[in-house]
Amino acid sequence: MQLDSAARARFQALIERPVLPLDEAALAIAAEEYPGLDSSAYLARLDALGALVRQRASEPQRAAARLRALCDVLFAELGFRGNEEAYYDPRNSFLNEVLERRLGIPISLSVLLMEVGRRVGVSLLGVGLPRHFLVKLQPAAGPEIFIDAFNGGALLSREECAARFQSGPVSSVVGPSWFQAVTPRQILARMLQNLKQIYVKQGDDVRSYWVIDRLVLLAPEAGEELRDRGLISARLGLRPAAARDLGAYLERTPDAPDASEIREVLAALRAAPSMLN
Repeated sequence: MQLDSAARARFQALIERPVLPLDEAALAIAAEEYPGLDSSAYLARLDALGALVRQRASEPQRAAARLRALCDVLFAELGFRGNEEAYYDPRNSFLNEVLERRLGIPISLSVLLMEVGRRVGVSLLGVGLPRHFLVKLQPAAGPEIFIDAFNGGALLSREECAARFQSGPVSSVVGPSWFQAVTPRQILARMLQNLKQIYVKQGDDVRSYWVIDRLVLLAPEAGEELRDRGLISARLGLRPAAARDLGAYLERTPDAPDASEIREVLAALRAAPSMLN
């Protein structure tokens, strides 16, 4: 298995930029699954969607009119929607597939909404609610407007969001922190966490490896991801990489609840020195 790839190098370069381009980084995630992916072609599609929104806006000089046109074009006219029938299909998490199939999950559809919105001068921010993802518009004056991209671009107030999600499966009390904007890095991490859950559940170690590897690139201090990458590396026969990751995990968290288990795995790896050369 090759540990480095053009997609990995591209993703790393993008997340190191002072201003992280969310659209390009999301496509760089997809490029690992689709090696022939032409990112420039999908960026051009986003540009074309932005141009269509501008054409449809009744009063393009007004942000409210552009927002309404944005939601009308994406959800009413073009039919982008949440994939309720196959929510855990990994294609829902890849921006290129969202553009091709017009199907997604809350976070991928929100990224689409944010990036087309950016192209028409509508600055939308991601909001990472538990078990759901929204975007919000923060006007210079007046209350926030929340948009639910998974549910047809429904416009919601903070009170409506609280009522809707308080009555759902999440039992925690709605608080102000729920509605804080998240950064592009946090959005990418959440997209990757979704893929990690899918691939781990499927027992797909190869795909789990590269997804977790990207999480480590985003947050090198995340000990849990370092541990998980090490354990998967061991299963894939990547002994040197596994030993490095698990050794680093134990150095950072020597008193972790699973430390003794990880020490046993590490000892087994180190018992085969010929494999570590």
